Amino acid sequence: MRSSRLLSVLLLLQTRGRMTAAQLAEELEVSVRTVYRDVEALSAAGVPLYGDAGHAGGYRLLDGYRTRLTGLNADEAEALFLAGVPGPAAELGLGSVLAAAQLKVRAALPPELRAHADRISGRFHLDAPGWYADAEETPYLPAVADAVWNSRVLHVLYRRWAEPTDVERRLEPYGLVLKAGRWYVVAGPGPRTFRVDQILELMASGAEFVRPDTFDLAAHWTAYQRDFHDRLHRGEAVVRLAPGVRLPRPASDAVEANGRTDEQGWTLATVPIESVDRAHEEFLRLGTGVEVLAPAELRERIARTVTELAARYGNLAHTSGNSLADGGD
Repeated sequence: MRSSRLLSVLLLLQTRGRMTAAQLAEELEVSVRTVYRDVEALSAAGVPLYGDAGHAGGYRLLDGYRTRLTGLNADEAEALFLAGVPGPAAELGLGSVLAAAQLKVRAALPPELRAHADRISGRFHLDAPGWYADAEETPYLPAVADAVWNSRVLHVLYRRWAEPTDVERRLEPYGLVLKAGRWYVVAGPGPRTFRVDQILELMASGAEFVRPDTFDLAAHWTAYQRDFHDRLHRGEAVVRLAPGVRLPRPASDAVEANGRTDEQGWTLATVPIESVDRAHEEFLRLGTGVEVLAPAELRERIARTVTELAARYGNLAHTSGNSLADGGD
């Protein structure tokens, strides 16, 4: 709707300052001609905005002008309060700040939208970590966040998996990412990704660094995850799956792409695996619902485990049977 787009133009100029017609058009996914018409409509409605010509020109609002949040609709008000995650904010030392901000926004909302915001807060609670994830201690998270915000260099003692495990690193922290309840800091040079809970010691040097203008944290993280999964699943296994058995992704995607079902309803497929060790654990969880055909190393290892389990539980059943027999009259 045009009214929604006009409000978007107004809020973009209010939050970002000077913007060209081309920049507004790209942001709103409309033509430059549409932006010209929208700007004329805002000016006719009394909004104090003006345009400057030339290379450094663009549209901007009169200094000091602010609009109130009366343009929010019910869905936007609900989404705003659903987006507020108190747990991560508290970890960053921003719990009270978030609460104060939500209180101010709530007070600025019209009564009908305030009711929607209260409804969403009372019916949805976001808890990012998984059930079986141990809570990692991140005592240096506020300090890392402060360094990210102020572009300050950090010197850390970091624990990694490879030898030597404890290493000193100089970090230029570009941004923080919360993934499945775990905090990561993306830092230059590189950039590279570090787990915040693996920082053993931290010292802020006071030196500042220049964050690259072209660095996009969201885009970098998306590419990092894609590369991570590509590196993670370099091996393959050939498996037979019983009817109704479903593997987690990306293995399930591979089953859909290349799986072939036989007359008994079992599906033969080649699926990606992280390693023999990891695949051994994952396939054992499926019990008799899966048969590994290749690689031979994985098949033989599962066979050994199954044989050991059968012997162990067979002895337990035999012992239990004797105990019952001994207890009789």
